[in-house]
Amino acid sequence: MGLFDRFRRKSRPGVLRTASSQDTSHLEQWATSRRGVEAYVEPKTTVTETTVVLVAHDGEWTRRRIDGTEAARKFARKLGIPIYDAGIVGYPKRMREYKKNNGN
Repeated sequence: MGLFDRFRRKSRPGVLRTASSQDTSHLEQWATSRRGVEAYVEPKTTVTETTVVLVAHDGEWTRRRIDGTEAARKFARKLGIPIYDAGIVGYPKRMREYKKNNGN
């Protein structure tokens, strides 16, 4: 390790960061600690990899990268939660209300 290696960015600008085990672990812990969780898959774009948004019964939500649409489906099946394509169905009203009421 060089003298300044610890100060360097973990990823290079212009290079998409892929999902990590930390992302998946966060999603699993988040989903199992809340009620009524649903998953909404967001497609890969030119600036972000595929992501999944988990929304709880009260509208609280979290977003993390995931290794593609099929990985999102597998994740949802494993946890027994419904999964939707955010580009088709949009996001639930409770998510927007949660953001508005909690200053997010």
